[in-house]
Amino acid sequence: MKVRNSNGTLLGLSSFQVLAMFRRGLFYTFMSIYLHDYLGLKVTEMTLFATLPMIVNVTFQVGVWGRVSDATQLRRTLIIVAEVVAALGTVVLWWAHTLAGGGRAAGYVLIAGLSVIEVFWSMSNVGWSALISDRYSREERTAVQAQLTSIGAVGRIVGVWIGGVLYDGLGMKYEGWGFREGALFFVSSGAMLISTVPMFFVGEGGIAGHRAHDETRDETRDETTENAQPPAGAAPASPAAPLRGGFVIFLIAMVFINFGRNAVSVIWGPFLALKSGFALSSGSLSHVINARSITMIAGGVFFARRGVRTVASRALVAGTCIAVASLVVLATAHRLWLVYLGSIMAGVSDVMIMASAYALASVLMPPERRGRLFAWYNATSFLSWGLAGTLIAGPVIDSLVAAGAGEVFAYRMSFLSAAGVTLVGLAVLALMMLGRKGGPAAVEVPGAEDD
Repeated sequence: MKVRNSNGTLLGLSSFQVLAMFRRGLFYTFMSIYLHDYLGLKVTEMTLFATLPMIVNVTFQVGVWGRVSDATQLRRTLIIVAEVVAALGTVVLWWAHTLAGGGRAAGYVLIAGLSVIEVFWSMSNVGWSALISDRYSREERTAVQAQLTSIGAVGRIVGVWIGGVLYDGLGMKYEGWGFREGALFFVSSGAMLISTVPMFFVGEGGIAGHRAHDETRDETRDETTENAQPPAGAAPASPAAPLRGGFVIFLIAMVFINFGRNAVSVIWGPFLALKSGFALSSGSLSHVINARSITMIAGGVFFARRGVRTVASRALVAGTCIAVASLVVLATAHRLWLVYLGSIMAGVSDVMIMASAYALASVLMPPERRGRLFAWYNATSFLSWGLAGTLIAGPVIDSLVAAGAGEVFAYRMSFLSAAGVTLVGLAVLALMMLGRKGGPAAVEVPGAEDD
């Protein structure tokens, strides 16, 4: 499907996405290894670098920035301001953690500092999600989201590769040099500042811009007309009520799906770097992670072309099934090629879940409430990147190791635990599809065809 470059929106969003994913791949891929191996934090402690910042992120998305965005109808401005402030904060964070020394205290300074920075990144997240729905029709959103996922994966590949190179100073320094001496902080900060440039050429967004494309009236009518006509003799119902109920059920499914598949996200690096396991170097680790990103590029291109013909609910179920299978493969892998296979499968599931879930979420939201409702939707994903590791993977690993189990076995059990949680989400999604005719399960990308 060909997607409109509405007022430069697609070009600007694509450029921003490349740089944003570059920064995330560069900075976060090796942070877990730095905290665990260099600064000496235990696994559960290490997962806090994702958990606490994401709790802050979600709290501010839901409680502050979603409301601000809806009240002001600002999208682009939130993104630009957030990235500039976060870039400056990243440099300050490096300086602060060096003052704390080289042990666990420095690790907790990083965790606290990242939590503060997430106040501003949460502003960017709300603006980003709402802007896409503001500027593109229902027919285009799956394709747009898939295309941006594919483009972002390119940036992530480069970021992970450079992160692997800088982590040990081109192999000429020590493991952790890139964080300790600040190289990774400085490059990440620079990427954030540069990422704001293309956003100046994107429209502000908001419901006014959305209506300029004659989409709001169509979507609102499509989503509420049936509900606005109650059966004869029945009391009139609020059009928003069915949308709210369906949205809540959908969110419950996404909580389990995202918490399961992302529970192991922060332990991938330490697991593959274990001396008693695969003992991968930072360079080799970047190749495994980039296998997932390369798959996301190919998958994003496929979905961008096929998005208008894809039944979103079925794509979400299929993607979740693949996510479960990838976790099982990684849990049982005893050869490196199986790790690559699990990484590739995870990449396929990432694209399918992100594109289809976004499409389903967007049609369950009235345009005037997108800021707040997208904040709730984002929460299911953002919290899963850290909180799931702290509640699921970290305790499983630490408790088994404390009981005398080997580290490799403990890590493998955490992958299987994550697969079990993802299966719960799949069950909720399946029950929703079977039991709610006309609800979220019946929402398809308009124009979808059964293949």
